[in-house]
Amino acid sequence: MDAIDALMSRNSVPPKLMTAPAPDGATLDAILATAMRAPDHGAIRPWRFHIVRGAARARLGEVFVEALLKRTPDANADAIAKERGRPLRAPLIVVACAEITPDHPKVPPVEQIVATGAAVQNILNAAHAHGFGGFLATGQNARDPHVKRAFGLADKDEIVGFIYLGTTDADIRAKPRPDHAAYTLEWTGETAARAAE
Repeated sequence: MDAIDALMSRNSVPPKLMTAPAPDGATLDAILATAMRAPDHGAIRPWRFHIVRGAARARLGEVFVEALLKRTPDANADAIAKERGRPLRAPLIVVACAEITPDHPKVPPVEQIVATGAAVQNILNAAHAHGFGGFLATGQNARDPHVKRAFGLADKDEIVGFIYLGTTDADIRAKPRPDHAAYTLEWTGETAARAAE
């Protein structure tokens, strides 16, 4: 698949539409290798990728339940079942984390998070180019201290997202995308404050 075709044809695939097989072996290695091509100011390499598959998915579901009950001790049975089932929706999850260097003299934390986000996008595009569906999920679990600790992260670190990967036979309709021109301005040197006067 041509690189531009891959970029222009990628769509998120809901995890409930994914089945096995997930990428593995050399294919998974090739997909993850693209993350190393992400822009990375200072060559900090803040990204860490945890592969969750097989029985580990059920254990992650229990971690999600534990986190939910810490946040909401009176959570009902439906909410608990939903958290328990989240990781089981796809055959493989890549948990994308950013280990933050908080006092770096040139690269603030936001740039380290952006670098990890760029690595995530490379993974999603590479998975698509290899014929797999991908989906990036965030939500409360990505920000939850209990979930972060399960992946060995400190409070300063971030879970950038959970990348669900698998095979889909579903006909994924292309989402309508806005014209980039609606979000593009040419800056001519006038500051915003002057233009508003």
